[in-house]
Amino acid sequence: MAKKRALQMGLQELLSDIDSVYEKAGNIETKQIYTLEIDTIISNPMQPRQEFDEKNLQELAHSIQLHGLLQPIIVRENEKNNNQYILVAGERRLRALKLLNATNIEAIIIDVEMHKMRELALIENIQRQNLNPIELAQSYKALIQEHDLTQEQLAERLHKSRTQLTNTLRLLELSQTTQNLIKENKITQGHAKVLVGLSLKDEEIAVQTILGQKINVRETENLVKHLKNKKKSILSNSSQNNINHKDSNTMLRNDTSLQDSLEKLQRLLQQYNISSSVKNNGICLVFKSNDDVQTLLTRLKNI
Repeated sequence: MAKKRALQMGLQELLSDIDSVYEKAGNIETKQIYTLEIDTIISNPMQPRQEFDEKNLQELAHSIQLHGLLQPIIVRENEKNNNQYILVAGERRLRALKLLNATNIEAIIIDVEMHKMRELALIENIQRQNLNPIELAQSYKALIQEHDLTQEQLAERLHKSRTQLTNTLRLLELSQTTQNLIKENKITQGHAKVLVGLSLKDEEIAVQTILGQKINVRETENLVKHLKNKKKSILSNSSQNNINHKDSNTMLRNDTSLQDSLEKLQRLLQQYNISSSVKNNGICLVFKSNDDVQTLLTRLKNI
């Protein structure tokens, strides 16, 4: 229990640290902002963000060219190489300056243990507004798993609603193909969250309909409802057919078993010279005399 609390407090402290760094960036003393060579800075190896919009980077580069870098990036020293720094926050700014062929960049150097690097990168990504829904979901999932947090705890700390966080996480239940379409902005998050819970086949049908017919979210909801009702109907019919099939098989097995027993009885009666014939599910006895009847009765009494 103590371990869990420590992990949660660590997250809160890191969130506070990153917030305070950004808040104080404009007022920080000159000696705390360093001019570093861009070539000495490497990207955070634990950076969860995989895709960066080229157009947005070009726009950011143009803004920096006109107004300068308004906010320094955040780095830490690389313990494996004293002449190198690892980026903690500011990936887009660093990439934009590289587009401008800049050689130097202003940076704040902070001391962060290696195992906290990913957490800071995740936090920075979550606080940004330009993450696609899948990247956001992956960041939520990583923080929850790596730092033993509940969805409610993470939602509260990040000032997100529990429902919003849960709906975002559920996008990871979709197929990889659908997730890629969300990343490419071909399917909106509104469309995507409606698809969660469908079978892979029905999900594919819905996705193709969204792309091909350009249906809106409300129309997608109706489509998904139709697909689910259709599946329930098929399952219900299949279940009834299975019951009928089982009943037929049971009756067939019972009939066969009865016929075998009647034929066995017929052979036994023949041993006492009593004629019989099997008809439908019964047996007909033919007696030649009263003695034959009495003989059978005596045998039955002795059983």
